[in-house]
Formats: sequence, C-alpha cells, structure tokens
Amino acid sequence: MDPSSPAMLVNAETLKIYLGRRVRAVIQVTRNEGGTIIGQSTDGQQLTIRGAQDVPLSHFVEVIGIADGNQSIRAEICTDFGDSFDTVAYNGLCQLASGKFKSFFL
Repeated sequence: MDPSSPAMLVNAETLKIYLGRRVRAVIQVTRNEGGTIIGQSTDGQQLTIRGAQDVPLSHFVEVIGIADGNQSIRAEICTDFGDSFDTVAYNGLCQLASGKFKSFFL
C-alpha cells in the first residue's frame, strides 16, 4: 500500500465523502458471495465489499480499499478481526475522523 495515500476511517454514512479515495472500514459479514462480501457497517448500514477474500459469516473484517460507490468499497486488503469487535468505539472514531478532528487523520 502507498503510504503517501492514507486510508480515511469511515463508516457507511461517511463513505460517500471519500468516493474514489482510499478508505478503511470495519463491517460485520452477513453474506459472502464469492469475492464479494456484504455486511453491516459500524453505524448499522449495509456495505458491499468487492474483491474480498472469504470471511466467515458474523465475523468482523477491516477493509482497506477504494470507495467506489455510496455503499461499496473495492478491497485491497481485508483483515479478519474475528467474532468480537467494539463497533460503538470504532463508529465514534469514524465520526471524529470525518468531522471536527479531520485534520489529525489526513
């Protein structure tokens, strides 16, 4: 991954701000359709991840990739976080990273 192009922390709500840019999101997998995973973002909305490896259902996965739609990411890296993750804390971090403290995360 190119360190000169940071990945912004996003949830489904803030994803649309970064279309065409590198983002980082965590979702809980609800469906796995051979290279595409569909899951629930930390803010409760659905996201589609294209180019992802198979991840067990109900597991949390961190995805780094390019925001290619209001509710989709083209994956570059996927990391399985297992079946337990603090979605409330991560969602709060996403809101800070796209709001008042955005300059700290760029």
